[in-house]
Amino acid sequence: MLNDFDKTRFAVRIPVNAPVERIFNAWSTPGGLEQFFLRQAVFHSPEGIERNAHDPVEVGDTYHWLWWGYSDDDSERGEVLEQNGKDLLRFSFGKAGVCTLSIYQEEGETVAELIQENIPTDDNGFRYYHMGCKQGWTFYLTNLKSVLEGGLDLRNRNNKITRVISS
Repeated sequence: MLNDFDKTRFAVRIPVNAPVERIFNAWSTPGGLEQFFLRQAVFHSPEGIERNAHDPVEVGDTYHWLWWGYSDDDSERGEVLEQNGKDLLRFSFGKAGVCTLSIYQEEGETVAELIQENIPTDDNGFRYYHMGCKQGWTFYLTNLKSVLEGGLDLRNRNNKITRVISS
């Protein structure tokens, strides 16, 4: 029912034919994130040391992310809040709330699930962070599946083509 709709959170999930470790590495290293999600993923340790492309991120790391199809002014900053080194990663997502990635087995398949919560409930929060982020995460989980299962990256890399679901 519409009365049960929760504006403060949503979940998107997808089965991915890849080992849990490979999915987790795609999400938990700067280089992995750049394979399916970001144009640039920069992480710094709490001491200010930049992580290398294949170094796993750690709790307390801060990040700066840039996307294909967007200017450098449209970036995101946040912090790694939790990670267990195998199937769980939680991070702040700017003003849009907190995201948790979980990877688990269901019906003999590996599922990647992203939950975004603590979304502001005002009109802008609903429009940009609930509806907009849900559309974005749906695409990026689909691209994760595509890249890990077959190698095809579906992202738009032409910065002159804007307002498309693939950037």
